[in-house]
Amino acid sequence: MNQYPMTAKGATMLREELQHLKSVKRPQIINAIAEAREHGDLKENAEYHAAREQQSFCEGRIQDIEGKLSNVQIIDVTKMQNTGKVIFGATVTIVNMETDEETTYRIVGEDEADIKNNMISYSSPIARGLIGKQLDDIVNIQTPKGTIEFEISAVEYI
Repeated sequence: MNQYPMTAKGATMLREELQHLKSVKRPQIINAIAEAREHGDLKENAEYHAAREQQSFCEGRIQDIEGKLSNVQIIDVTKMQNTGKVIFGATVTIVNMETDEETTYRIVGEDEADIKNNMISYSSPIARGLIGKQLDDIVNIQTPKGTIEFEISAVEYI
């Protein structure tokens, strides 16, 4: 079985999504199917087919979430002593050595990744280049623009 590393916040968000799908979305879809059936011929009933497609997607997502939650490995860095080492769940500030541009990322599980909020998956090239390194280390990370040199200026376990 594959273990899915996840922060405590990420696991909570998945549980909330699962609860919403089961208690809100699923009953809505069932009602839409029942209503569409009342309209008659199912072969040419677009509403019925759309509702069935929604049901299929919803049930697939429920199974996906349940599978991940059954194999989740929750990692809570707030309960760990900060050694300055970059690990899963850490918030890392890096400085581009060429441009002096500073960026802060939080290394999270794949389901939690959201680049708009600077949350990157542990399997992303940047995270893979940072994990295991220490505060003040210089790291070379391969990007689409080529290899870029970064300095780790802060490591927080928040």
